[in-house]
Amino acid sequence: MPISRVGLVVHGGRREAVSGAQTVRAWCARHGIGCVDIDVWQGEGSRHTPREEVQAAGSPDLIVTLGGDGTFLRGARIAAQKDIRVLGVDLGKVGFLTETRVADVERALDAVNAGESECEERMTLTMRASRLLEVPSPEEAVLCYGRGPALPAPQPATDPDEEDDPWGIALDVTALNDIVVEKLARDHQVSVGVYFAGRLLASYSADGVILATPTGSTAYSFAAGGPVLSPRMRAVIFTPVAPHMAFNRTVIANADEPVALRVLPHSGRAAVSVDGQPRAILEPGDWIGVIASPRPLRLVRLTPTNFYGRLRERMRLTDAPATAADGEAAPMFRPSSPVPDDLRHLQLPPPP
Repeated sequence: MPISRVGLVVHGGRREAVSGAQTVRAWCARHGIGCVDIDVWQGEGSRHTPREEVQAAGSPDLIVTLGGDGTFLRGARIAAQKDIRVLGVDLGKVGFLTETRVADVERALDAVNAGESECEERMTLTMRASRLLEVPSPEEAVLCYGRGPALPAPQPATDPDEEDDPWGIALDVTALNDIVVEKLARDHQVSVGVYFAGRLLASYSADGVILATPTGSTAYSFAAGGPVLSPRMRAVIFTPVAPHMAFNRTVIANADEPVALRVLPHSGRAAVSVDGQPRAILEPGDWIGVIASPRPLRLVRLTPTNFYGRLRERMRLTDAPATAADGEAAPMFRPSSPVPDDLRHLQLPPPP
């Protein structure tokens, strides 16, 4: 589908990102395509909600982000609201989400406009909660010190009929990487009961707990000792952070299995962050439910994703010292010959 309107999310502190944004604006002007800067800031001391950002941008059908994965997450938060495609231009240091180099941005836009690109869907998470959530001003000052004001508190996805609904309040929250519940005070851990599909798994005392998507498996969950999952999967990854208990393993739930976290009465207060952004404070007795969202994020891809090659490159994986590097072509894959019938259902890279 040709592009009709582009939204730009730019890391204004990086000269290369600002220059790349000028290139995008010039390309749009040559093709008679509307282009608007999406500003997540709203004057001093406040920020837009994702819904407000989409409305202010005039509902673009393509969002281009110029920066690293953090900038991309800002754009993804907006794009998920209206099923908008996202093209990430890579200027970061790790770059698992972005893939187009800034020097290639015009070629990428040409391909998208000509219908020569594909959309890769990534699973996202959303939330329910026992009550409407917020970050009180004193805690916001601490949580956001040195990084600007927090995003607005999560709004209800629909008008709640009753705040004491046992199913909780559906919140207008989208997480591409993870939803994290962690302690507020350094000397007081958070204690949470963790429920999978309505059944208690265990009560944890820990620095925090992470609920991540397969896309987010290479982010905070990975740093906390969690596994790496293919981003093509649909699963919810539960990883405790420094738990004070013998069972410290990650548990992976299927995407249709909800995960609920209840802050226990003897726990300290807890902070909730979504994709690294502080969004709420939980009191003892509060609970949140984390579920797979019905709205995936649509990433623009010009070539098939080489996730495992990128994993090796970006994580700087090295071969075992006792082995010689395997310089041969991948076994069970011969691009010069037809794919056998029993392998046609598999995801294989195209011939070079």
